Amino acid sequence: MRRTRGTRRAITALAIAAAAAMAAPGVVSAEPIPAVPAIPQDVPIDALASLAPAILGAAAGPMDIAEGPQGALIEQLKLLQQSPALPEQLKSTLDRIIKFLDGSGGGGPAIPPSDGPVISQFLYPTIGRGCISDTADSVGTALAVAGPAKLPPPGPAAGQAGFVFTALGTKTVADTQGDKLTVTWLNIDNRKTLTQPLTNASKINPDGPATLSAIADTGPGRVLAVVSGSLTTQAADAAPRTCTFLPTVGMFSVA
Repeated sequence: MRRTRGTRRAITALAIAAAAAMAAPGVVSAEPIPAVPAIPQDVPIDALASLAPAILGAAAGPMDIAEGPQGALIEQLKLLQQSPALPEQLKSTLDRIIKFLDGSGGGGPAIPPSDGPVISQFLYPTIGRGCISDTADSVGTALAVAGPAKLPPPGPAAGQAGFVFTALGTKTVADTQGDKLTVTWLNIDNRKTLTQPLTNASKINPDGPATLSAIADTGPGRVLAVVSGSLTTQAADAAPRTCTFLPTVGMFSVA
């Protein structure tokens, strides 16, 4: 895909906005916020991934949106939305992020009904370079399920959330994981936050593609989550293969 000068300028601005928000005073986090990753040449997903740490850091800042880092990030996102070079899908994703951070229109999905779980896909798929082979990347998909629900097993209870990540096209999950694939979540209503590993304890898709999950005690409220890190797979006739996935962002509500 060939990019115009306007698109390159917009993607560069996304990275600058992320760096600025992470440097804003008053940002608090249970874990150090990682540096903005390098942005490859063609994929808008990479631009969104570079924003993920800033979105989480801004949401973890002071509750006063107008004065805190949320305000600066929201204003940057609104300006970027006006760029004619951005694809409509990217503009729509930015709009969802803005509404979640400022609380307008409820911000994020409604609280799940009592008669069944709601599966919330993360805002965009992510990419794992070289996950399938030296020349083949994997598309990673992440989702969240607010409890009470049966998935992922054993299922999240009320006040909990389940996370599931699948690396499409990969083999089975290796028994030993090196650098962990993690989910960092923040309940922006009760301010609880934690970084925890996704594991193979639930044995989802034992024959592949590689799938990891976790259950989090988020408590009720609006939850913002970022999944990122490395995943190791093991084919029967090959050595283990480890690849790193760009961050992807999820937003949902827990009853």
